[in-house]
Amino acid sequence: MNRLESIFRLPLAAAFLACVWGTCVWGTCVWGACAAVAQQSVYEQLRGKNTAMTAVQPTWMSPLIEPDVRVTQSLRLSFSNSYTAAGTQTVNYGNFHGLGVLAGDRVQINLIAPAYIQNNSATAKDGFGDPMGEVKFRIASGNAEHGNYALTAMVAETLPTGSYANGAATAVYYPNLAAGKMWGRFDVQTTLGGMMPTGKIAAQGRQIDWNTTAQVLVGRRLWLDLENNAIYNYGGPFDSRTENFLTPAAFYVVRRRTWQPTHCILILDAGMQIATSHFHTCNHNLIPEARIVF
Repeated sequence: MNRLESIFRLPLAAAFLACVWGTCVWGTCVWGACAAVAQQSVYEQLRGKNTAMTAVQPTWMSPLIEPDVRVTQSLRLSFSNSYTAAGTQTVNYGNFHGLGVLAGDRVQINLIAPAYIQNNSATAKDGFGDPMGEVKFRIASGNAEHGNYALTAMVAETLPTGSYANGAATAVYYPNLAAGKMWGRFDVQTTLGGMMPTGKIAAQGRQIDWNTTAQVLVGRRLWLDLENNAIYNYGGPFDSRTENFLTPAAFYVVRRRTWQPTHCILILDAGMQIATSHFHTCNHNLIPEARIVF
């Protein structure tokens, strides 16, 4: 392990130790605050962080797969059901999403517990994947009165603790640069990043990822979007091969009529990631989610 990797790994390792604890505690606070008036004062302080960000950011929806350009505070409960090129079903409980909290008005920290992966295969055992930590930094942004745009940098790292072959062989870094612009009810977001393993490149390879999402708000509660997810593989078993997916998705915002900015928002959403390239490692990836924005 080199010195640079050690510097990054220590704080992320500490974050992973708190991941499951944090998810449970924060999730309990969110639900409890929505149900119990006695906890409103505490909850208003939590909700105030997201409310304050509406003054400096657009109000679009976080995409289903592509990272959100904004910094936000939420809990995402997600799973995916996909099929390999050979037709084998793979179910991912967790789907690389979890708890996101704001640490100031420019920094978001994401803590993602290991997903449980069901391979439905005689050769691949079921088990847990790798935990992940991510830091996002809002470089610049403006609300509807100030340009309606956002520019953000982010970096994530996974720790190779997955069971059997359900995780990576080494730690992996995921750097990303994200930008977005909104015009009325319509917005476009795009991210450019990659997958950078810290070792065993011949076995794992590297990737460049380019995602673009177009969204529109229909009515007051329904968002529709279409994502294009492109993966360019370098080195490893898929060297020089490109994967491309189209992902239509819908998001429905659930909130009572007496909703106030200090209340949480429940979002129910789902989409289907469909391979459009001849080469692809998975296809027909159904992704349902529930999100609590607090």
